[in-house]
Order: sequence, then C-alpha cells, then structure tokens
Amino acid sequence: MELNLVGKNVLVTGGSRGIGKAIAEAFLKEGARVGVVARNEKELLETKEELDVHIYSKDLAKQEHREQLLREFIDDFGSIDVLVNNVGANHGQGALAPSGVFKQAMEVNFISAVHLSQLASEHMIENQEGVIINISSIFGKEAGGSSSYNASKSALISFTKSLSSELIKNNIRVVGIAPGAVYHPNKAWQNRLKKDPKYLEKYAEDKIPAGRLGKTEEIGNVAVFLASDKASWIVGTTITVDGGQSRLNF
Repeated sequence: MELNLVGKNVLVTGGSRGIGKAIAEAFLKEGARVGVVARNEKELLETKEELDVHIYSKDLAKQEHREQLLREFIDDFGSIDVLVNNVGANHGQGALAPSGVFKQAMEVNFISAVHLSQLASEHMIENQEGVIINISSIFGKEAGGSSSYNASKSALISFTKSLSSELIKNNIRVVGIAPGAVYHPNKAWQNRLKKDPKYLEKYAEDKIPAGRLGKTEEIGNVAVFLASDKASWIVGTTITVDGGQSRLNF
C-alpha cells in the first residue's frame, strides 16, 4: 500500500529505543525524513548510526527543552508534518503514592505531549495540514499497571479527543495508539526474565489471547498508516493495538 509519506518531516519523541525507535524506522521505510529525541545520548548516537536520523538530546519533562526541540527541528527540517508523542515512563507505586509521583508521571507522560502538540500545531496551522499521534496505553482505558501511569495515559487519551476537535478544521488530524504489552529488551523486561526465564511465555498465556507479546514494528505499522491519507477519516480516536489483551468491549 502506497502511503504517500515520502519527504514528510516527522518528529518522534522517545525515539532511541523500543516502540519509538520502531516508529521512526517505519516512517523511514516510507521515505519520510525523521528526527528523534531522547535523553540518553549513547542510545541516540547508536540510533543515528543505525537509522541515519537527526537526533536531539533533550529532557522533555522540562519546558525549555521542549521549546528548544521544536525550534531546532524547524531549523533543521523547515517544517513539521507529523509529531509522534511517544516518550513516557512508568513510575510505579499505587494510588496512595506521594503526590510527587503523580506530578512526575503527568509531566513526562502527559504535559510534554500537550506542550509539544501546542508548539507543533502552530506550524501545522500555518501550513494547513499535519498529523499528531499520541502513544498512550491500554491502561489508559482500563485498570492495570500503576496508578500514576494509568492516570497520565487516560489524560492523554482525553486530550487527543479534545485537541482533534479543535484542529481538524485546519486539516490537522490528532489520533492515538494504545498498545498492550509489547516486548523490547528494556530494563524492566530484562529484570523480569532474570527472575523467571519463562516470564514472557507465562504472561502471554495468562493475559493475551493472541498467545504472545506484541512486536515494536506492529506499533510502527499502525503509526505510519494513521499518519497517511489512507486514514483521513480517523480523527480523535485512540486505537487499541494489543493482540486482544484488553477487556473492554469498545
């Protein structure tokens, strides 16, 4: 399927590993021009060498870094066609965790996406086109995971809908993806496997009807479709991509 993404300027946050990296790679395969941002300079340099993308070392929990990022991206690319808000972190703990835990989760997982969307939309409105894709989680739709993570991802899903209603008149689509459990060799998954080498097999058997964890490239494939004209009538919704893991009927 031709997605007509050749030459599009795409910014992916949290793009040096896992889902973000796979999304960046999927856009590159479609001929897009891609910049990725992350905090870990070593991983960024490895990603640049592997994928030949522009890289930006920023802490997106900081407002000034977000503003610097958009300025630098526009200087490098001239415009922004697609923003993928993928950066996120799970701070753990339950609902009675100190309020600072919730504040930290919201700043990284939610406020960063809100602010970057606002900054990017200024340029997209000027060009009268663009796509913003927010990566949330199935646990933004239902119980599961830590309370602070769930709250931040639920907020992101709600924001996706409200922002889409405001921007669609400018030919800017705002959509979301809610992944289920997706395996990539990060610290969390590796620690679980050290404790139990069969952890992934058991997890999939217990929780995922498809019988396995998701692959990062499966999220990347959905992202490039949503960014394309083939998804022109998809506005404001957050699409679940989880192998049947979630329990919701809608």
